[in-house]
Amino acid sequence: MGKTVSIFNQKGGVGKTTTCINFAAALGLKGKKTLLVDIDPQGNATSGVGVDKSDLEISSYDVLINDTPVNEAIIKTEFKNLDLLPANMNLAGAELELAESENRFKALKKALAPVVMDYDYIIIDCPPSLGLLSLNALTASDTLIVPLQCEYYALEGLSQLVSTVRSVKQNHNEYLELEGIVFTMHDSRLKLNQQVRSEVDSYFPNKAYKTLIPRSVKLAEAPSFGKPVMYYEKYSKPSFAYKKLADEFLKKQ
Repeated sequence: MGKTVSIFNQKGGVGKTTTCINFAAALGLKGKKTLLVDIDPQGNATSGVGVDKSDLEISSYDVLINDTPVNEAIIKTEFKNLDLLPANMNLAGAELELAESENRFKALKKALAPVVMDYDYIIIDCPPSLGLLSLNALTASDTLIVPLQCEYYALEGLSQLVSTVRSVKQNHNEYLELEGIVFTMHDSRLKLNQQVRSEVDSYFPNKAYKTLIPRSVKLAEAPSFGKPVMYYEKYSKPSFAYKKLADEFLKKQ
């Protein structure tokens, strides 16, 4: 049975979608059949794997709101072992529509149920906020990975996130666990980066991945070409880093 993992942080600008795209692509390269689920109305995970958001006939909105079978919405990408449940701006209205539904917290879990057995891993890109879409993702997930930028304010956001996970466990998904924390936009020259890592290690022993995702121009460029970084610039530092992150993740499974 496939494992479902949300990539989530309430704070924006931490490399959440970048991590989602490249982690999912790296799992695919490791031979794992992977489904990337985009439930962020911005649809950046969708365009980041080369799918035109404006050209979608069916998206995650239809699966969540109109009960469209998920198989009808899934797109096979050009990348190895990587499928996509795409998103576009239609999803922006989904929170209001979900709010009126009895099934408002479990709509995504119900929608994904028919394909859970078809994939080794389902990786969900969440919006950078704690609305109904993110709650649906966390309710549908076995675990979550938190991308964390190495800066002071990230630590404040982390305590809020822990409170969020505790609330989801109590009310919607008792099995939800923190898979790990991945440091993004890392610069080893900065002392603050080391301090933040040390602080996280003390609060969350054995939860921070040893793999550090560096700041990189190549990583920033790749989405504009609709490619994960390991397909855009195979021998770049972030390409090696995300493949190493996938290795580290898989060793713990």
